Amino acid sequence: MTPADLETEAARLRADMAKILTDRGALDPAWRAAVETVPRHRFVPGFYLPADRADVHGLTVWEPVTADLDPVRWLGAAYADETLITQFDNDEPDWTQPAVRHGGAPTSSSTLPSLVLRMWADADVTEGQTILEIGTGTGYSTALACERLGSAGITSVEVDPHRLEQAANALYGLGYTPTLATSDGLYGYWPEGPFDRVVAACSFRNVPPALIAQTRPGGKILLTLSGWLYGYARVLLTVNGDGTAQGPLLPGTVSFMSARTHAAPAFGNPAHWTSDLPKAARTARHSPDRLNAASEEAFHLRFLAQSAVPTAQMITIGDVVHLVDVATGSAATLTPTDGHWGVREGGPVKLWQLIERTLDAYDTAENPAPDTFTLRISAEGQHLRHPRMPDLALSAY
Repeated sequence: MTPADLETEAARLRADMAKILTDRGALDPAWRAAVETVPRHRFVPGFYLPADRADVHGLTVWEPVTADLDPVRWLGAAYADETLITQFDNDEPDWTQPAVRHGGAPTSSSTLPSLVLRMWADADVTEGQTILEIGTGTGYSTALACERLGSAGITSVEVDPHRLEQAANALYGLGYTPTLATSDGLYGYWPEGPFDRVVAACSFRNVPPALIAQTRPGGKILLTLSGWLYGYARVLLTVNGDGTAQGPLLPGTVSFMSARTHAAPAFGNPAHWTSDLPKAARTARHSPDRLNAASEEAFHLRFLAQSAVPTAQMITIGDVVHLVDVATGSAATLTPTDGHWGVREGGPVKLWQLIERTLDAYDTAENPAPDTFTLRISAEGQHLRHPRMPDLALSAY
């Protein structure tokens, strides 16, 4: 494929993607024009796609895709409405000689275009605003915003200097000139504040205070909340002049990679944690399947559960579900026995008992949907509120 043929095909694929997204209701005319203009392939010189089969150890095999290896597959994937993984385990690939990977934790990606556009739309961004984007990544989302709104008011920060360098080269090479900085999004970016809008393309365990301090009164913050049980919720906050903020959880199932400073820590060998648990087990009132099922409700319940046990992690080994809390030294196991689950708990915090109380409250409130909850931030802390449930604190027991 010659360079001219590549650009012609890329323009055709962009138009096709814009039509598909428009037909789904994801685009207004101005954003459609941005999608038709911004060449996503320029921001993803290489990425990984999963192979059809796992390896002999059950790990996902990730195949590198570049223009040199397979130009047709590379270009087609670049204009599919899919997230493209560009980095694993903070290890920057050499895209001139990329290697197949087995397993690994994604640490950078180009988010699927429909979600990028949804985020910008949900944040209600318009021309003339000052906007902070947290998580530049490949720079494609930044380019769409620059194309739609102009570069002057846009600041984008990225914690990974290699990622930012590649994004900057692509952005500046296409004539987009936002303010870019290598910075931890946990602290926003004071030199360019205050902002009318803050939009995060990563997730946080709670709302960083610096983001509230850097948002003008009446401004909005859109970010994804997550935790170590891998529950997620999106929230749109409005910042008040007194330093408080409040806003609803938004509907829909969305997950983003955690901000690196909020990622779950390693906790060691589960067998070490279970060795001191009591021998006797009680019968669980709720099955762990309520959190682990592949359903939107389970996705929501994981978020509520981790608000009850914010430093707990969950792993399943065989039939046994383990809960481990590195902050308090608490642990619990759930084991299926004769049609029910037996619970053993140890340490200062009874982890499953706290989760059960949250599930009890959820059931009593008649299974409220995510968008019926409100997050309130004040000097007293960050609390998730629902009129029929007790408040849940995001970052403390």
